[in-house]
Amino acid sequence: MERIKPRTLSGFMELLPADQVLFDRMVAILRESYALYGFTPLDTPAIEASEVLLAKGGGETEKQIYRFQKGDSDLSLRFDLTVPLAKYVALHYNELSFPFRRFQIGKVYRGERAQRGRFREFYQADIDVIGDGKLDIINEAEIPSIIYRAFTALGLRRFKIRVNNRMVLNGLFALLGLEQQAGDVMRTIDKLEKIGPDKVKAILVDDFAVSADTADTLLSLLSAADPMAALEPFKGKNELFDLGVEELNTVVKYMAAFGVPADHFMVDLTIARGLDYYTGTVYETVMLDHPEVGSICSGGRYDNLAEYYTDKQLPGVGISIGLTRLFYVLQEQKMLNASNAAPADVLILPMTEDLSAAISFATALRAQGVRAQLHCEQKKFKQKLNYANKLSIPFAAFLGEDEVKAGTVTVKNLLMGDDFTEEEKADMESQGFFKQVTLPVAEAVSYVKNCLSDPKDDRPILDKE
Repeated sequence: MERIKPRTLSGFMELLPADQVLFDRMVAILRESYALYGFTPLDTPAIEASEVLLAKGGGETEKQIYRFQKGDSDLSLRFDLTVPLAKYVALHYNELSFPFRRFQIGKVYRGERAQRGRFREFYQADIDVIGDGKLDIINEAEIPSIIYRAFTALGLRRFKIRVNNRMVLNGLFALLGLEQQAGDVMRTIDKLEKIGPDKVKAILVDDFAVSADTADTLLSLLSAADPMAALEPFKGKNELFDLGVEELNTVVKYMAAFGVPADHFMVDLTIARGLDYYTGTVYETVMLDHPEVGSICSGGRYDNLAEYYTDKQLPGVGISIGLTRLFYVLQEQKMLNASNAAPADVLILPMTEDLSAAISFATALRAQGVRAQLHCEQKKFKQKLNYANKLSIPFAAFLGEDEVKAGTVTVKNLLMGDDFTEEEKADMESQGFFKQVTLPVAEAVSYVKNCLSDPKDDRPILDKE
């Protein structure tokens, strides 16, 4: 029989067990964070009718989508979680309560060229608030607090949420005589950080017929150290601009009350978000020590989510985290907390032919919420301990003939490790840690549970303060 060489397709991430544990922990923390703000989980199909997904299609979307025929059906894999949300809200409008707050964490598919940090199959973690006809600005002020809460819960410390308002930009374009080129100018200034002001100016002047003086004025405003002060001279001259500045002030005002520290957000007039459907507040979040990564969380306000599926006005605000890409970056930067990757808390090593006592001990541990694994393979004792060490399992439990007869268990703490100083080790040993102890079964369960309850940093990401 001819053997087929096993391989994973380019652009598809496949993790080893320890990393998968950390990835799943990140997903769990995001779910917990989103739920704290009253968001309900949603799971839409990965496959939809092509006409539904491509209602607003064309351009790059249609080129990148995975599309196929099954019988008479024209089907496609979802390329984001926003379009399926729009379909869902339009379809279930009469059954939903508004504002509808949902989160969704799931895989999406894009047939683009795979390269470093870019994937064809990847997880997105989205939240959106959808209103029925109207949606209060307070929702736009709350979004940054959710970003802050989620990332700090994951373990990130050095990040900044950058906020702007599309109406401010559109009003400025009108005041500067750039209304006809507004879309092109918006997409160009969105590249400011990547290509720099000189190249942006060259594109504005050479490609979009913006005068050099106007380009200089615009770029000077966008780079102002105090953006809100720089906007003051333009107030009272354009209604759209004034509304945008008012909304931006409201968002900034409430962010502190929502618990976002001043050093974790800023107004940044260069944030435009290239997608045309954003109409109000826009967000981008960056890692301060790795600006080359770009935005790790972005989104904004849009005024008509489901216009291709219903005539009802459904404004919304939302954000998306490219979770697979973020995880890849964290791996590269060695920022993952490997100490949390153990699949079990206790490895139980039976040393008798009858496994009843070992099974009962495992059952007792699990009843107390302690993760237990039985190791019954025919291997040498040292190999079994090496197995536990390799997986960073903190405790081993031995049940030999003596223990079974006496109704006891011998428990060994395996996490002496090099991360502790001698003083810390001595202190922890005085509290019962790192010793090999033999205890009655019930006491052994309590001992392990007590040791595990010792406070530890269980965040999946390790970031410097």
